[in-house]
Amino acid sequence: MRVIAIAIVAENGVLGDGERQPFEFAEDWARYKRVTLWHPMIMGRATHDAIGRWLPGRTTIVVTRTPERVTLPAAGSSAVGVVAGSVEEALTLASGLDDVVYVAGGGQIYRQAWPWLTELDLTEVHASATGSVVFPAVGEEWVEVRREPRGEFDFVGYERRTQARPVGRG
Repeated sequence: MRVIAIAIVAENGVLGDGERQPFEFAEDWARYKRVTLWHPMIMGRATHDAIGRWLPGRTTIVVTRTPERVTLPAAGSSAVGVVAGSVEEALTLASGLDDVVYVAGGGQIYRQAWPWLTELDLTEVHASATGSVVFPAVGEEWVEVRREPRGEFDFVGYERRTQARPVGRG
């Protein structure tokens, strides 16, 4: 199974302030929709709340310790929502849905999912930002496999050099 972290990241690693991300580019949003469509997505409750709605055409698995704070989508909606108590539980749920799963934030969820990630799909912005939520450092276990310059930002893909932890085996 491919487990892919997808994020827009400032050059200083900042993702946002816990409520908003500092950068919004129409091309990035369009690409995000295109690549995640029809695949399950894992995100934390705060990230889900910041988006403000269930994204259609995807199963969103919200990781939270307070499931009562998540209102699931209405029956018949083109969006599907599920709640999980941990990233590992979310990955197990996602593995039964598709062989491609996106991890969509926030910072804690990226860090918790790190051992299982097989790829990174980053929009790397050529500017710093202020905020307390940061993406984990991309270190030696990753190799850049694609870069698509777009002016203010690049779409960058990384693959893990080392083996990711298999899903379902803590």
